[in-house]
Amino acid sequence: MGDIKRRGLGTIVQRPRRLRPTRKTAGLEQEKLIMNLRFLETFVWVARLKSFRLTAEKLFTTQASVSSRIAALEADLGVKLLLRDSRGVSLTPEGGKVLEYAERMLETAKAMKQSLDSDRAKVGRIRIGVMDTVIHTWMSALVAELTERYPQVEIELVADTALNLREQLQKGFLDVILQTDLLREQSIRSLDLARYPMGWVVAAGSHQHRDYASLAELGRERIITFSKNSRPHQEVLSLLQAAGAEAPRLNCVNSVAAITRLLRDGFGIGALPPALVDAELGRGELVLLEGLQPPPSLELVVAWQTGVALVDEVVGVCRQVLELYARDVGGQRIVLAS
Repeated sequence: MGDIKRRGLGTIVQRPRRLRPTRKTAGLEQEKLIMNLRFLETFVWVARLKSFRLTAEKLFTTQASVSSRIAALEADLGVKLLLRDSRGVSLTPEGGKVLEYAERMLETAKAMKQSLDSDRAKVGRIRIGVMDTVIHTWMSALVAELTERYPQVEIELVADTALNLREQLQKGFLDVILQTDLLREQSIRSLDLARYPMGWVVAAGSHQHRDYASLAELGRERIITFSKNSRPHQEVLSLLQAAGAEAPRLNCVNSVAAITRLLRDGFGIGALPPALVDAELGRGELVLLEGLQPPPSLELVVAWQTGVALVDEVVGVCRQVLELYARDVGGQRIVLAS
């Protein structure tokens, strides 16, 4: 109640004055808004990673701070969002509802900031994950184009298997990845870019350099292909087994450079895109076996986190650089998605 002043026999109630927000109080309200966004971000990452420890590492803070933010958010909303037990962290039914709204709010906040920054010089960091096939075909051209367009942006490259790249993207450790599979997840988009035709590659003049009557006969030789459980590995194995090869000897290698060296040394028959060994084929060191069904083409898919500054632009640059590469090498080496 406002101040009370007595005047004679009457009592007059003085209404409280309406205070205008000062710079100090406005700053406190803004800080509260920022902190609420931080709480939401913390909650989203705990829900995704199912771990307070991993969330603390992701956000460069402590587990105690993560716990405090979650507790404050639960207090503000008046509901329990997470359950912790010996098996880890899980969402309550209310937590599942809040997660949907929290992700939308964070995406909106990121988009707003990106829009405000659009007229400024592009700065920051972009984290790109690539499979080895891209590194050995058009990665250099992509990096050259990105550094020319965004000279103030730090480009961080991570080379890994498609499986590991997908996991790192899902956990937020990468912004965009170039790998083999479409991803259908909230806050992640993906797009077919192209496919690399595959072939059977051997060293010229080696004992594997001969005619084969069937894939079953070819399957009795030592086959070199990509890492175990990768999409190309599974497809090569299925193709040979369907052709009657009883126990194909697949040697899995996760390095294109290592595969190329093994093939040049006559170690076996390579199941890989000819685009990766185009120079060796041109020099006659390696040759393609003819007359046999090749393995299925190696798909190339770009996937990226939504709402991250510069990522949409980087995806656009990827498509432009890839189109130029495809024009240079021709349809026998890579086929763009329609």
